[in-house]
Amino acid sequence: MSSPALRHKHVRIDQTKLEKAKKILEARTDTEALDRALRVIVSEAEIDAALRRIGRKGKLKKVFR
Repeated sequence: MSSPALRHKHVRIDQTKLEKAKKILEARTDTEALDRALRVIVSEAEIDAALRRIGRKGKLKKVFR
């Protein structure tokens, strides 16, 4: 498995939202919070795609959102 492509990014971000995300995700740094939040989003997309594929073959329904 290859290492992730890391890039330095300069972004404008809502500091209040970032602080809330840090608390929810129990992250120590802004970078850690952003990384964890992005991981959650990517995981959710993968789960949604799998449910759509399975949904065509059965009767599964996502009940949490």
